[in-house]
Amino acid sequence: MVSIQPADVARARAETPGCTGVVHFNNAGSALPPARVTDTMVDYLRAEALVGGYEAAGAAAERTGAVYTSVARLINAAPEDIAITDNATRSWQAVFYALRFDPGDRILTSRAEYASNAIAYLQVARRTGARVEVVADDETGQLDVADLRRLIDDDVKLIAVSHVPTQCGLVNPAEEIGKVAREAGIPFLLDACQSAGQLDLDVELLQCDALSATGRKYLRGPRGTGFLYVHPRLRDRLEPATLDLHSASWESPDEFVVDPTAKRFEVWERDYAAVLGLGAAVDYALEWGLPAIEHRVAELGATLRGRLGELDGVRVHDVGARKCGLVAFSLDGLGAEQVKVRLSAAKINTSVTHATSAQFDFTARNLPDLVRASVHYYNTEGEIDLLTSEVAKLAQESRNG
Repeated sequence: MVSIQPADVARARAETPGCTGVVHFNNAGSALPPARVTDTMVDYLRAEALVGGYEAAGAAAERTGAVYTSVARLINAAPEDIAITDNATRSWQAVFYALRFDPGDRILTSRAEYASNAIAYLQVARRTGARVEVVADDETGQLDVADLRRLIDDDVKLIAVSHVPTQCGLVNPAEEIGKVAREAGIPFLLDACQSAGQLDLDVELLQCDALSATGRKYLRGPRGTGFLYVHPRLRDRLEPATLDLHSASWESPDEFVVDPTAKRFEVWERDYAAVLGLGAAVDYALEWGLPAIEHRVAELGATLRGRLGELDGVRVHDVGARKCGLVAFSLDGLGAEQVKVRLSAAKINTSVTHATSAQFDFTARNLPDLVRASVHYYNTEGEIDLLTSEVAKLAQESRNG
């Protein structure tokens, strides 16, 4: 197994200025960028200020085009199957809202589904008469592939699943889901917002028709960036809900032609500094190697999960046969927001996940608000010790009243 050695971790931290100021366990929210990403963006903005926005974009056209190649390499796709967007939700929506649903059509999703996606399902169901159905979990807490197979019929028009949910360390069995979808000829939309950059993704193995992702999380890119992969077998039958002069060309006064590539899901105006920053982040991840990153992140996640699970008064809520770098926990007698604030005072960054982010799962498991600590390859065992020590103190204080 390819792994990241201690000397490599030291290098990663040296190339990440934020590591000197905070212990950052909020990588599933927004990871610390390497200096290369920030420098790329600042350099471009300075050029733009000197020569003009259009002129700077023209001069950077080749570099901007290379971002598509880098993203395609990240997930084993073709550049023409990639769209660059301003966030993961926008990417996901570009495909979902281009699909047609009629009364009685069924949308199958997972219990771990994210709020933005679930709200979109419910909105479209309300508009069209389609139905949203949640596939059961198996005994490990991941999507039950056998139940998915049982639910398949001619009325199922979409299978849409979050690969890694926002609320815990679960990794849903995307490859098995993709196999079921391909066999049934049903479009499979995979939300890889939390998995891109921490897991080694291959769209050929995943067999997804579309995949959405963000730049700011495990890819360590800038906020306001994302990408979308759409396979031609789905893309060729979709016309986006909105078009502009970039996603389509106006051929005559009463004719337009939609772009044949995934650029049909883009818009003309964009933040070029952010796009180049995304490219720098993807290239940086590729240099480390996604198999090595995945191995390191999974090891650190397992270590943190194990340490927290040993503490009295602390409950770890991660489920699934396979787990990743997100670790969700709660403290008896102390609210998640209070825990986050106390950890922040110790310069330890975490986040809180509420029921409103994942109602299907929180309701089914009767979960409290959760503290989410998410590790990355630049984190250290010493930082895990520090977090564990601080949580232990909080648990002791809670027990003592």
